[in-house]
Amino acid sequence: MGQLNVPLTRRALLGGAAGLALTRGAFAQVRRSTVDDPIIAGYARNLPVLAAHGMVASQEMQASRIGVDILRRGGNAVDAAVATGFALAVTLPRAGNIGGGGFMLVHLAAAQKTVAIDYREMAGALTTRDVFLDEGGRFQPSKSQASGLGVGVPGTVAGFALAHEKYGSGKFSLADLIAPAAALARDGFIVDDDLADSLPSAVRRFAPWPSSRAIFMHADGRPFGRGERLVQGDLAASLEAIMTRGPRGFYEGETARRIVAAVEGAGGRMTLDDLASYRAVEREPVRGTYRGREVVSMPPPSSGGVHVIEILNILEGFDIAALGHNSAATIHLMAEAMKLAYADRSKYLGDPDFVKVPMAGLTSKAYAEKLRAQISLERARPSTDIGPGAPYESDQTTHYSVVDAQGNAVSNTYTLNFSYGLGLVAPGTGILLNNELDDFAAREGVSNAFGLTGGDANAPGPRKRPLSSMSPSFVFEDGALRLVTGSPGGSRIINIVLQIIMNVVDHRMNVAEASEAPRIHHQWLPDELRVEKGLSPDTVRLLEKLGHKVMLMPVIGSTQTIERARGQLAGAADTRQRGTGVAGY
Repeated sequence: MGQLNVPLTRRALLGGAAGLALTRGAFAQVRRSTVDDPIIAGYARNLPVLAAHGMVASQEMQASRIGVDILRRGGNAVDAAVATGFALAVTLPRAGNIGGGGFMLVHLAAAQKTVAIDYREMAGALTTRDVFLDEGGRFQPSKSQASGLGVGVPGTVAGFALAHEKYGSGKFSLADLIAPAAALARDGFIVDDDLADSLPSAVRRFAPWPSSRAIFMHADGRPFGRGERLVQGDLAASLEAIMTRGPRGFYEGETARRIVAAVEGAGGRMTLDDLASYRAVEREPVRGTYRGREVVSMPPPSSGGVHVIEILNILEGFDIAALGHNSAATIHLMAEAMKLAYADRSKYLGDPDFVKVPMAGLTSKAYAEKLRAQISLERARPSTDIGPGAPYESDQTTHYSVVDAQGNAVSNTYTLNFSYGLGLVAPGTGILLNNELDDFAAREGVSNAFGLTGGDANAPGPRKRPLSSMSPSFVFEDGALRLVTGSPGGSRIINIVLQIIMNVVDHRMNVAEASEAPRIHHQWLPDELRVEKGLSPDTVRLLEKLGHKVMLMPVIGSTQTIERARGQLAGAADTRQRGTGVAGY
């Protein structure tokens, strides 16, 4: 085994432990807000932002500032998360949304309780098993990706309202938390950073929809560019309807009628009753341990938490710290473990309200031991040789993280699926609609837009929630919250979150170093080991000698992470996207 960076013997690989690390040195750019107390904002590569009281890390700095201002004014982490989420619907329209859905983890420090809020989009009551197939039974991607048939009933407004009602501080009404977003939409803001980068590539998605072109493009067909002011008056009116009537201002009345008309006009089957009957659901988080730390994440219909824990369980039996960060030996083991977990994902995961998901088996240490024994230290195993095991039991989403002064925390990931979703703004609402139902398995063994292969457990059906990879997560040490993290990235989210946790726990990185480190990804099918730029050519050659088909990718994900340790908060917003930012006070 001389070709590997570290000899891969069982003795060398077993065991090992490391602590959560927090670098003392940090960089922060301090600006004055409109209030007396300073808001700390900014980010330097490999150095986290530090704050003493509260912090928000998101993919768009204006939204982060809105969230941290709520914290500074006495709101808790849930209040700040709701305000941040509504703001992102305005300033990060390709992923922030009220026309999509997602998942929220809430940690309540005083009660030592963590809850999971599932506000995933839902298929309408008229959805059939063959909705995305032609008459010959062949999958038609245009049906799920480019027509109204792919639009799920949005869950974001219901999810945020539920979180605010049950777990907010009580100091702010829902209208108070929406007001900053409504003002941004009404008054407009200057196009810059991620929005300026993404609008040109969205022109084709907007092309079929005059209502979308009218908002994001000039009359001559040019998208709004850097330095221009984007005003979203219809979206402001939709937000103000929610401020006035609560969730009913979205799920009933004029907004609901316009959403249904837009979906039907695009060939979909949504009804007013589908919207009126939508409910966000509280679920029990999935839990596991990794080298003595507790990992808490999102349960199904997200596959994220189950498989983050399943992969960590497999890797816990190897001395990852001794092998070294992103060595060929470490990457080989990670890729082999990823293949096994993603194979299980294709078979067992779906909406738990319709199928039995063997979560206890998939996340058990005993099952991981059986899977670990299948990993060859000498050679990559072809994905065609891997199938779902028998469990030991009878790019476009956005994430943000929030921690408040009391230690309450929110990890929230939500999405429209594709960048700008279907590309369709429901006329008169300003609301971009999702194409999230593409995450169903249209037919056994058929891949979706992210290359994920699914089975009958994730088949389309009335009132079902499609499977997701979103993985909002917490890490606890000795019962205390230490890490809040998550990422966009489609099928890659599970492995992105996995690597943040490993980078901090195994490799003792601070959260900025953990965020900036080159990432890898394997999802079983296709049989490709995808890597970011930054791995040395020598490492790539060693991986290829082991039998991996290495594919270079430009970027993988955009994590937003906060670490809580030693009496302070350290935050990092991924620099893979422009305009991301951490704000704290």
